[in-house]
Amino acid sequence: MTTTSGRDRLGIVLRWPLGIALVSWRYMWRTTPLHRSEEAGGREDLPDAAGDAAQDGVQPLEAGVGPMLHRTYEVRITGSDMKPQALIDLVAGRLNQASPEMAVFRKTRGAQDEKLRQDEEFVVRMPGPWDGPVRVVRREPDRFRLATLTGHLEAGEIEFRAARDGDALHFVIESWARAGDKLADLLYNRLRLAKEIQLNMWSHVCVRAAALAGGRARGGVTIRTRWVDWPPPPA
Repeated sequence: MTTTSGRDRLGIVLRWPLGIALVSWRYMWRTTPLHRSEEAGGREDLPDAAGDAAQDGVQPLEAGVGPMLHRTYEVRITGSDMKPQALIDLVAGRLNQASPEMAVFRKTRGAQDEKLRQDEEFVVRMPGPWDGPVRVVRREPDRFRLATLTGHLEAGEIEFRAARDGDALHFVIESWARAGDKLADLLYNRLRLAKEIQLNMWSHVCVRAAALAGGRARGGVTIRTRWVDWPPPPA
């Protein structure tokens, strides 16, 4: 498993300008509308249990810093006859094609093929100090979920799923995350740099998913953010 030390992160920070410039350029030339909202959340925003995946080395929400952000990125895909399971298989098998060019998924544990299996691990390479190891903790026909591992910028989980919605495909990315350490808290919750880069990245994946399905993103991408103080309020 690959981790990123504080010294490594400092070195990566020096390469920020190129990464930030690339993200800014893509953001300015985006033609797909983004519908954003933010509001206070509560205990109902906590994720459900991922299942029986291995927990060694996982960086859970409890290990993070600051509030938890519960985010959903949603898109309705029209003009496609693809089944939800087929779209998820396609996204899972082509993570680097679905993601923007600034993010590269490198498999570090598991078979080197286009299938995605539970307990396989990746390192996500990105410009700036947000390279991070993740593990597949849920794999079902219509969804898969990744959990952060020790050394990741965040502590939490992110899930990708699809379902039919009338004559359209409904593709959703849902994340539950806290900053991984105090530096990440500064970048994510104070300066909001990492937050905007992640918003750009995952909304881009929604648009790419529509293209992989052979359809188009009808009405743009809807991003909802709910802030939950930590520890969360009692049930």
